[in-house]
Amino acid sequence: MKFAFNEDQEALRAAARGFLADHSSPAQVRKVMATEAGYDPDVWRRIGAELGWTAITIPEVYGGLGLTYVELIALLEEMGAALLCAPFFSTICLATNALLLGGTEEQKQAHLPGIAAGETIATLAVTEPKGRWDAAGIDAVAKRAGGGFVLNGVKSFVIDGHTAHLLVVAARSGDGISLFLVPADTGGVGRRLLPTMDQTRKLAEVQLRDVRVPGSALLGNAGEGWPILSKTLDLAAIALAAEQVGGAQRCLDMSVQYAKERVQFGRPIGSFQAIKHKCADMLVKVESARSASYYAGWAASVDDPELPVLASLAKAYCSDAHFSCAAESAQIHGGVGFTWEYDVHLYFKRAKSSEVLLGDPAYHRELVARRIGL
Repeated sequence: MKFAFNEDQEALRAAARGFLADHSSPAQVRKVMATEAGYDPDVWRRIGAELGWTAITIPEVYGGLGLTYVELIALLEEMGAALLCAPFFSTICLATNALLLGGTEEQKQAHLPGIAAGETIATLAVTEPKGRWDAAGIDAVAKRAGGGFVLNGVKSFVIDGHTAHLLVVAARSGDGISLFLVPADTGGVGRRLLPTMDQTRKLAEVQLRDVRVPGSALLGNAGEGWPILSKTLDLAAIALAAEQVGGAQRCLDMSVQYAKERVQFGRPIGSFQAIKHKCADMLVKVESARSASYYAGWAASVDDPELPVLASLAKAYCSDAHFSCAAESAQIHGGVGFTWEYDVHLYFKRAKSSEVLLGDPAYHRELVARRIGL
């Protein structure tokens, strides 16, 4: 198929690129990632209240813009290139999708307007200390108590879990998986920021100790939450793939620029065949990853039946391409490539963390095989 952004989508990309150049420069990324919150509240306010990015895929009836996943991936590609430090991915690509897929009208009316306005930060709590993203990896328990539920367990690697106002928690109830909307200030909820290699995306541990929630907190039906969660994770994988394309492109751009400037043996290193080959290989990987990401984004925008397969294909390929480009960029930069003064190490760390987030390439290739019946 032939894919091209329309005029409005290109305008969104250009506006995002300009805003991020001003508010997510390398110096600002380094400053914000050193804070415990991991984002600048003023920039986050502008993203929501002024730019409306937090409203992008939320229907207009809930205060959103009602746009599609195509616009979202266009935006995320620019965010990945700029290493934006903000709770956007956790709120929009994880929690919001879960709400849109499984929420009742009352739940949507209660939470989506706040998210659309940039006032509510939300996230999805799925993984546990073992780090698995499938249903078998969920050991947290939800037991019925009167008209509600009591949750117990530990969630690990929860994106922005330490700052979120709302948690969408996956827990085992009976023979199935259930999802619950849990305000972060609910009694029994404990949160701890985790030390991570990639400081640009904060992860937290969430402890659930006899957390009591009403029956209205249940997202979907009890024991039937896995289909909702599985599709939410597929949509998130497509979103993350778009981020990875942006990061891979920036690694290529930095490498080409450095190869033009760095002089060795009396000429720019970009004139050497080995460097040319590395840059050419990076370009092929970036463009192939972009095609996979865009196709998966289109499938998400029309709810194509092939979405699960395309989501895992995009995540697997874009993860490999992103990490490969980051590693090659460090090689092209030579000895300075992993020093603190250069930005390459920031992209390398993001590439590695994104590679395993939502499941590594091997996990998604296995998913593809299962989903096509092999």
